[in-house]
Amino acid sequence: MKDLTSIELEIIKRTDDISGFVLLPKRWVVERTFGWFNRFRRMSKDYEAIPKNSESLIYLAMTHIMVRRLGA
Repeated sequence: MKDLTSIELEIIKRTDDISGFVLLPKRWVVERTFGWFNRFRRMSKDYEAIPKNSESLIYLAMTHIMVRRLGA
C-alpha cells in the first residue's frame, strides 16, 4: 500500500511538431480541481504561510465537495 503523503508526478509536454489544439491526457482533471478550489474564498489566493495549513484546507474543500455531491 502506498503512503498517503507520496505523490507521483508525470510531466506531459507538448510537441513542437503540432500546432493548434491538441488534447493532452489527464491535464483537465488537475485544471478542473483547481477551478473547484477557487470557489472557496480562502483558497482563491495562497494566504497560508505553513504548508500543513494549506494541505488541511485542501482536504476540507474536497470533503465539502464530496459531501455536497453525496447529498444531491
